[in-house]
Amino acid sequence: MSDMESVATLMESTSLKIQQLQHAFAELESQSAVTMSFKWKQLEDHFRGLEQSLKKKFDELKKQEQEFQETVAKSQKMLEQKEAVVVAKELTALERLQEKRDAALAMIFGKSKLSLNVNYNVPKNKPQSNFTTVGAPDAKQDNAHMQDGSAAAAKPRSELAVLCEAMNVKGLHRFISDNRKNLTSIREEIPSALKGASRPYVLVLESLEDFYSGDNLVLDGKKDGDLLGVRRTCLMLMESLVQLQADAVTGLLSEGQMLAPDVKERAKKIAFEWKSKLDSLDIDASNGNCLEAHAFLQLLATFGIFAEFNEDELCKLLPSVSRRRQTPELCRLLGLSQKMPGVIGVLVDSARPIDAINLAYAFGLTEQFEPVQLLKAYLREVKKVSHAKNGKMSPGAQNEMNERELSALKAVIKCIEEHKLEEQYPVDPLQKRVVQLEKAKADKRRAVEAAKPQSKRPRANGSAYAPRLTSFPEKSFYQATPERHPYPYERQFVYGAEAHHHPTMINAAAAPYTISPAHTPYYGNGYPMQYQVPYIH
Repeated sequence: MSDMESVATLMESTSLKIQQLQHAFAELESQSAVTMSFKWKQLEDHFRGLEQSLKKKFDELKKQEQEFQETVAKSQKMLEQKEAVVVAKELTALERLQEKRDAALAMIFGKSKLSLNVNYNVPKNKPQSNFTTVGAPDAKQDNAHMQDGSAAAAKPRSELAVLCEAMNVKGLHRFISDNRKNLTSIREEIPSALKGASRPYVLVLESLEDFYSGDNLVLDGKKDGDLLGVRRTCLMLMESLVQLQADAVTGLLSEGQMLAPDVKERAKKIAFEWKSKLDSLDIDASNGNCLEAHAFLQLLATFGIFAEFNEDELCKLLPSVSRRRQTPELCRLLGLSQKMPGVIGVLVDSARPIDAINLAYAFGLTEQFEPVQLLKAYLREVKKVSHAKNGKMSPGAQNEMNERELSALKAVIKCIEEHKLEEQYPVDPLQKRVVQLEKAKADKRRAVEAAKPQSKRPRANGSAYAPRLTSFPEKSFYQATPERHPYPYERQFVYGAEAHHHPTMINAAAAPYTISPAHTPYYGNGYPMQYQVPYIH
């Protein structure tokens, strides 16, 4: 019942209430010994006046409510009419825009052959700008006569799209290498550019030919920078090609653009060659960031040939790519989701809990592998090793152990923040320990700097002290701690240099992110302790 209806009901019962009050007043007057100074007629007139006043106000409110409802109904009707007009205008504008777009695309595709011939007849010694539009002078003049809407709707094709259409593998590698500063925009554009290739799978497969060409190590054990650039380009092209598989399912690709059986056989041959190369590499030295293993697994996923290899063999490669953010999706493409508990268990046993936690969250296995317990156990082992060795090591080795503990603490704090574990594992004690270690590090650096001999200032009269001759060398006995690289967790979204070593050079090059053999702590299970860093792209 609404408020108005309840008020109306009360108004109707007013007369009955007045009659009841009259009977009560008469009974009171008959039983009272004192004569009252007023009569019932006066009370009745008063109450009747109030009744008439309330009824009048109620009728006015009822009338106002009715007028308001009529106004609201009229406004809603006007809004519906205006909305219908706006929708009709939008549909008309979309139809016009589609017509202009179709006209512009028809004109561009009609001149594409002429534009390509003009572009590729340019002499080799003539430089071309990056991301240049393709078109002859005559084509540009013709485009000037296009309609304004068509010119706005038609976007110029980039050089990347032209190279893919021409199936120019060498040019594609050269273009990406010359435009590394624009790698983000190139990565976004490659999937659409590959759609313009007549055989995108063949184009990407031919780009892999130079993946292991010139695979020579320089004297310091690092790979050539150009070779690493080529490998990263190959990996990026394979990842972009995976996005076309959805278009293949929905029928947006032509028959020639689909993955053909002969291309699949060529991919199998390359995969077996790469597998033999991987067997000769020390992929464990990459500490979960092996570019070669990642490219091999991506090759299997992109060309759908992972069934040719044993799942257990593929799972053995996953710890070598556990730091890469693409690893969870790659595992799903390879059909290894059911094998992830075993892979995560290997990471836990190998003292790499942060990689294990990241994969546990990606595959919903945090109940089986409890993140907070893993992080606490990891830090306990780090502190145990650090305190156990402190009294038995030289100052340089102590500094190294402190650095490792500091790196481990920062990596754990980063992991806690990424996965929102602050309530279960407060970071305040860890941050206090980080401040303590950094202060000790700064104090030691200042002490070393103070121990260095200071150069004498010249006197006011222009003469200077002669250098003091001693039998000691000029260098300070205590060398300053060398400036270290930024911590790995501060270098996210960057490919680190993959330091893989040939078996003949394992003794000549030390593996990165590992403790030197003389001070390597081991768990009771025999695995060496490693200090974790978060994902790296």
